[in-house]
Amino acid sequence: MRADPFAQLKLLDVQALDSRLDVLRHRAATLPENAELRRLSAEIAELRSAEGTLRTEVDDLTREQRRADADVEQVKARRVRDQQRLDSGAVRNPKDLERLQHELISLGRRIGDLEDAELEVMERLETAQGALADVRARVQQVAAQGRELTATRDRVATEVQAEAEAVTVERAEAVTGLPPELLALYDQLRAQKDGVGAAHLRARRCEGCSLQLDSAELARIAELRSDEVVRCEECGRILVRTAESGL
Repeated sequence: MRADPFAQLKLLDVQALDSRLDVLRHRAATLPENAELRRLSAEIAELRSAEGTLRTEVDDLTREQRRADADVEQVKARRVRDQQRLDSGAVRNPKDLERLQHELISLGRRIGDLEDAELEVMERLETAQGALADVRARVQQVAAQGRELTATRDRVATEVQAEAEAVTVERAEAVTGLPPELLALYDQLRAQKDGVGAAHLRARRCEGCSLQLDSAELARIAELRSDEVVRCEECGRILVRTAESGL
């Protein structure tokens, strides 16, 4: 294949623009903010699950505390009634008086036990409420981080997209006037060679694969016409010759 030396040289400009576009596409696809947002989303999901569990625990303990309060109040009310009966002098039978006094003692012990149980429930409830408050605070904190990070991600993505669009326009201008056959070969090689279809032959080295050409190959290339399209014998990419090629 033959192509004007200037057209071949222009391929290096096209390659540089295509490489820049590849970098921008990769950057858009791998924004670090997206990975962090996924991590925050996973943390939010875990926190919401923990929040639901703790909320259920708080509700259960709240009901348990109400029952404990009611039990204490019920026994206290009974003790008050018995004490009033005792104090009123209405009970005169010695055995009845003895039973009433024993019952008052038993009720006092019962109240003590119930108040201990009530205190235990209150402590458990306070611990669960504290844990629930901590989880909810963390949810708000993570959500705020997510909103801030989303704003940053969107700003960076917009900047990358704007630059990519500008480079795309510049690339369209750069390929204008290039021979279709040369451009087709370049595009084919780019697809096959990790995005690099044309490379500079600089100081006797292919900048596409970094191979230094041997003397025989360099001599062969030096004998070719300037419009001959040269391919690297190692990687197959288009080699663009310039004054820096060392031929």
